[in-house]
Amino acid sequence: MTTARAANFVVIVEFRLKPGSRDTFRRLMIENAQRSVADEEGCRQFDVVVPAADPDSIFLYEIYDTAAAFEVHQRAPHFLAFDRASAEHILEKKVMLGTRICP
Repeated sequence: MTTARAANFVVIVEFRLKPGSRDTFRRLMIENAQRSVADEEGCRQFDVVVPAADPDSIFLYEIYDTAAAFEVHQRAPHFLAFDRASAEHILEKKVMLGTRICP
């Protein structure tokens, strides 16, 4: 008999970066991702991906226990510092929220 597994809250974010911002933004993002997983109880996964066809873009795939855990993430000091420091490097940002249903 299998038991039902709780669904997780998923955040996918796509960033298009300003010319010349790639290295600085990547450094800031990687630090934010690592701190999120290490410091936030409800953050289960935080992947930072560079699309092969567009090295000046980055997308994130984040998994949180709940939407409330994501709200905690958005108030975390390391996220707020990242948000301030990275703003000048971003041309466009798209956010998609969802529920993971598999696995």
